[in-house]
Amino acid sequence: MSGMAMGHEAPLGFDAAMDAQGHLWVVDTVGEHVRARRSDDMGRSFATSTIVNPVGEPLYAEGENRPKIALGPNGELYVSWSQPRKLPWTGFVRFSRSLDGGAHFDEPKTVHRDTAEITHRFDSLAVDGKGDVVIAWIDKRDLEAAKAKGKPYLGAATYYTWSTDRGAAFAPERKIVDQSCECCRIALARAPDGRIDAFFRAIYGDNIRDHAYAALPVGDGTPNVQRATFTQWHIEGCPHHGPSLAIDGSGVRHAVWFSAAGGNASIWYGQLQPGREPAHLAKVAGAGASHADLVADGKRVWVAYHQVSAKGLDLMLRESNDGGDTFGEPRAIAHTSDASGWPKLVLWQHRAFVAWNPNGQFRLVPTEAL
Repeated sequence: MSGMAMGHEAPLGFDAAMDAQGHLWVVDTVGEHVRARRSDDMGRSFATSTIVNPVGEPLYAEGENRPKIALGPNGELYVSWSQPRKLPWTGFVRFSRSLDGGAHFDEPKTVHRDTAEITHRFDSLAVDGKGDVVIAWIDKRDLEAAKAKGKPYLGAATYYTWSTDRGAAFAPERKIVDQSCECCRIALARAPDGRIDAFFRAIYGDNIRDHAYAALPVGDGTPNVQRATFTQWHIEGCPHHGPSLAIDGSGVRHAVWFSAAGGNASIWYGQLQPGREPAHLAKVAGAGASHADLVADGKRVWVAYHQVSAKGLDLMLRESNDGGDTFGEPRAIAHTSDASGWPKLVLWQHRAFVAWNPNGQFRLVPTEAL
């Protein structure tokens, strides 16, 4: 369908979350439908499968632009996705909720007021400490406005909105920052005070594509945006390679991101200090590694990523037991000769698991060494 531009990544994009009762929730796509499934046995089978949007619509389901799922404090299920429009690279950010444990979902809605046929895509979804829903996305309305005035504008802008009534309605969208990267996912994480923070690829100077950090206030206030990585990677285009963020109980901002500055493709770990170089900066992986995710639980930090090998694709893991100061050696915890959606780490009872779907066959891979 025109405008979908799935490329090699369709249709393996998915997201996963674990609820307080140990139920694993997975959201993915089937044709023109978003599907939410619940597993009661750690991903071996699915007891519930519900179509989120009974009326089909075009869907983005690529790795960096997959459907998302987030869980509310009272059993709410929230799902977001990007809907392609007729023109290439355009889209609307869509949302639906279930208040009855996934038995059925509300009719989907578009979360932004701007309905121009431009880019509103690459949505990210989170729930803050008060149970409010926060959605951020990449938006090109300011690029189009600059073009109309003959003014230069690199990349796109990043916007967000929020709902304080369990997703019944959303506030008018608010800009986070101008001139961010066009196609890299936005990482959202909850801070100890309950707010949602964002970590995303931005553009500095003449196409230096490092990362920015911003707290996203719900209600009054404006985002305080600061530069957070300083690799100085100059690339005149989007690498389709967004970051991941986890904030532990003491407020340490653990992050992983990709850079190929100087021709050295690397996944980096660091503890973000917005406005300054990250602390405990470490190269997690090198050439052939991609799309890292991480979670933190107390002093334990897990990083999962893909590694291309001569025999296919390895699911790799690195673990820290000292709060990210040092990491153990990388080890492969799964392998496939097929393609897979990007890995997603989830926590359950202080244990980490990697949600993975090689060739569309979902698995929940334990991280403990055999």
